Amino acid sequence: MLRIYCWLLCCAALATLGQSTKVENTEASSRSSASATESPIPKATAFQDVSTEAVHTTAATTTTTEQSQSNAANGSNPTLPMVINTWKFPEANALAWRILKQSEGGLRQTRNAVVEGCTKCEQIQCDGTVGYGGSPDELGETTLDAMVMDGATMDVGAVAGLIGVRDAIRVARYVLERTTHTMLVGQGATNFAVAMGFRTDSLVTPESRAMWQQWKAQNCQPNFWQRVNPDPKISCGPYAPKATPLTRWKEDRARTEYKIGQQHHDTIGMVAIDANNQIHTGTSTNGARNKIPGRVGDSPIAGAGSYADNEVGAAVATGDGDIMMRFLPTFVAVEAMRAGKTPAEAAAEAVKRIVKHYKDFAGAVIAVNRLGHYAAACYGMPDFPFVVSSPAEATTVKTVKCMPASADIEVVTLKKTL
Repeated sequence: MLRIYCWLLCCAALATLGQSTKVENTEASSRSSASATESPIPKATAFQDVSTEAVHTTAATTTTTEQSQSNAANGSNPTLPMVINTWKFPEANALAWRILKQSEGGLRQTRNAVVEGCTKCEQIQCDGTVGYGGSPDELGETTLDAMVMDGATMDVGAVAGLIGVRDAIRVARYVLERTTHTMLVGQGATNFAVAMGFRTDSLVTPESRAMWQQWKAQNCQPNFWQRVNPDPKISCGPYAPKATPLTRWKEDRARTEYKIGQQHHDTIGMVAIDANNQIHTGTSTNGARNKIPGRVGDSPIAGAGSYADNEVGAAVATGDGDIMMRFLPTFVAVEAMRAGKTPAEAAAEAVKRIVKHYKDFAGAVIAVNRLGHYAAACYGMPDFPFVVSSPAEATTVKTVKCMPASADIEVVTLKKTL
């Protein structure tokens, strides 16, 4: 009997051991299968310039769109939060990035980021084209334009021709938050700023006064007049209408155009996006040098200087504002992304629409989708610098090669791709 009992115990032990081994083998097999089907989250790819034979845009993404959507759903999108701005203004970008990082994922900080980032440029007078003391008009005065746009509500606050107040984009924020208007201009904008507690100060500096005096000494060349008397090509005003046939367009452009580039680009445009895809854009400029008093360019115009829509993305533009505002390039870029275009395709589309009609145009557009993927396109310059910050890359200056002047411009439709 004892022998039978021992034999039964041994059989039970062997059966238990076999089941345990089978379970372990099954679990190991499952883990092996899972690891074979799951693709690892890729590391951030290095930034690369697209060849000038391509779309003539520069684009950088950290992951594919599908991976980014999955990462965003899991709260791990490596491209967000992010901030990007036109031109080589790293100080403005760095401050905006620090503000975004004050909360996890940049939540509730995008408006603060673009306003204070652009304010930094106003304060340090970025290249003399933003803030006080730059781009005097025909009377020697400096005026300021700025805007802020909220991509969630589509609300906009803007000022144009602001006189005697240096905090242009902060005043624009007050227009957005304290009124139901979109834009205030001229002395009325100044009166509003004073009522909101802003200090008045002269926007003219010795440097801007010297610019104006030199321009006057050169018979007010270049200027923005045409078909008037006396001949604006060789003399200053005051002018009166000239009752003669229209001059040729090329003759007008040769006299009135000013070089667009690092010292004559007019605008900082900035986009900030948080981890929840909340988007704000902002712009600030002191406009075109030697402009006719009262002139307003593209910078404070929604859809021209900048545009934001949380459902899609955002865009900012810089360049010849008198021409750009006729085409609403930032609105075009955002709508192109809505129709399924990539940021690179959208930015190029916005620029090409302008170049189709104005071959001597110079400017650039940056497009960013809601996931933080971005690209830039430009024309009329050798290249175009911009600055970007995100978890995937520190505050970094990028450069894009511009479309060649000899390029055939073919405008594509916004039909959604299948």
